[in-house]
Amino acid sequence: MRPPPFDATPLLRVFAVRRLARLRRLDPAEAQRRLLLSLLRRAARTRFGRAHGFERLRSVGEFQAAVPLRRYEAFWEEWWRPAYPTLRDVTWPGLVPYFALSSGTTSGRNKHIPVTRAMVRANRGAAFDVLAWHLARHPRSRVFGGLSFMLGGSTALERVAPGVRQGDLSGIAAAEVPRLLRPWSFPPRDLALIADWERKLAALAEAAPAARIRVLSGTPSWLLMLLERLAARHGRPPLPALELLVHGGVAWAPYRDRIRPYLPPGCATREVYPASEGFCAIADADEGEGMRLTLDRGVFWEFVPVETLGAARAVRHWAATIETGVEYAVVATSCAGLWAYVLGDTVRFVGRAPPRLLVTGRTSYTLSTFGEHLSGEEIETALLAAVVAEGSMVAEYTVGPVLEGVRGRHRWLVELASPAPSPALAERLAARLDAALSETNEDYEVHRRGGQLGPPEVVLLPPGAFAAWMRAEGKLGGQHKVPRVLADPARFAEAAAALAAAR
Repeated sequence: MRPPPFDATPLLRVFAVRRLARLRRLDPAEAQRRLLLSLLRRAARTRFGRAHGFERLRSVGEFQAAVPLRRYEAFWEEWWRPAYPTLRDVTWPGLVPYFALSSGTTSGRNKHIPVTRAMVRANRGAAFDVLAWHLARHPRSRVFGGLSFMLGGSTALERVAPGVRQGDLSGIAAAEVPRLLRPWSFPPRDLALIADWERKLAALAEAAPAARIRVLSGTPSWLLMLLERLAARHGRPPLPALELLVHGGVAWAPYRDRIRPYLPPGCATREVYPASEGFCAIADADEGEGMRLTLDRGVFWEFVPVETLGAARAVRHWAATIETGVEYAVVATSCAGLWAYVLGDTVRFVGRAPPRLLVTGRTSYTLSTFGEHLSGEEIETALLAAVVAEGSMVAEYTVGPVLEGVRGRHRWLVELASPAPSPALAERLAARLDAALSETNEDYEVHRRGGQLGPPEVVLLPPGAFAAWMRAEGKLGGQHKVPRVLADPARFAEAAAALAAAR
C-alpha cells in the first residue's frame, strides 16, 4: 500500500482549533434544544411526524409529552418492518439508504437500525472531533502523517432494495469515506471486504504497513487479538509509529493492562461511546474523567433514571436538567429517524458544564432474578477487583442465574489471561466476589443472609473459550460483543453449555 501523499496534520490542526473553539462556546442546553427543534421541523411531513403532531411542537417539554419512549422492537413492528427495506418518508424524510445490522448482545437477534446520509455526516463529524480533542491534548502529534487503521467487521454491504444496502456499521462508514481521505485510510477495500474474522485478522496482520500506522481504532477485545498477531510478526511494539488508539464499544478496564504492552511509548488512548444509533460521547480529558456528550452531531439526548424506565410516566431529563451521580438509561432522537428511542445503555454523569459521562452498562445488564438488583457496574467492579487481588487479569466473562429449587445462585463463567485455571483459584474468586457484592449492594447482602440467594460459583474457562463460543455463534469480530450478563436463566444455561463444549 502506498504511503499517504503528504502529512495532512497541519490542515487537521486548523480544523481542530476552529472546531474546539466552537465546542467551548456551546451552551449545552441551548445547543440541544435548537437541534431538537431542527429535527422536528425536518421530519414534520413524515408519517411519524404527522402522527405525533411535529408541526405543533415548540419545546422540549411538548416533544416529551407528544412522543413516548420506545424500544427497538416497538419501532420495528409499528414503523419500520411494514415498509422495510424501502423506508421513504416513514420516520425521516426521503429514502433511508443504509441499515446497520446490530446484533443485540442480550437478545441474540439482529436489529436493523436506519442510517441516513445526515447520520453518516454526523458520525463523520464526531470522528473528526475525536482527532481534534487528541490534538488539543497532544499539540505536537502528527496523526495524519501516516495511516488510520479502523478495525471493523466486513465492509461488504448487502443490496436489499434499489438504493438501499445493509451490513456492519463499519462497512457503512468505509463505504462513505470521502475519496479525498482514502490515501490516509487502512485497510484497503479487498481486505476490508473479508467476512471471515480469523482469515481477515491473518490477512490484516500480514498486510499492515506497521511503520506507517498512526491511528488505530476498534473494540478492545478485537484490538487485542490484532495486536497479538501483529506482535508475533513484527515484535513489540508492533506499530512503532502509533500515536493514538481509539477504543469503544465495551469497557476498557478489563483490556487496558493487556493492551498497553503492545503500545509504543507516548501512544495516547482515547475512549469513545459510539452506537449504531448515533455517536454519544468522546473523551476530551484524561482517562477516567468521563466522556464529553456530543451536543451538535445529529442526536438529541435524553436520560431516564433507570428505576423509572418501566414506569407509565418515566422521568425524562436532558442537557438542561441532568444531575451527577444518577444512573440513567440513554434515549436518542436523531437525524436517522429515531424518536425517543431507548438505546439500552446506562450512564452516570460526572460533570454538567460541559456534560461529561461514564458508561456504566446496559439496562439489560442487571441481575435481579432473586431481588438482588445488581447493576452492570457493580458486577464488573467486583470481578475486576477480585481477579486483580489474585494477581491475574480478566480476558472475558459472563454471569447469570442458576435456579436450584426454591433458591438459586449466580454462576460466573470467567476466562483469565493468567494464571492457569484451578479449583482453588475459582473458590477464592467466588469468596471475594461474595464479600465485595455484600459490602456494596444491600439487596444482595439481605438475600444472601436470608437464604434466597446461595453463594456464587466461579467456573474458570481456558484461554480461547469465549472466542470459540462467539465463533460458533457466528459473532466473532466486528461490532459483536460478549454479553456480560445473561439474566434469562434458560439463555444463560444454553450459553454455559456452549462454553463448556468450547473448552
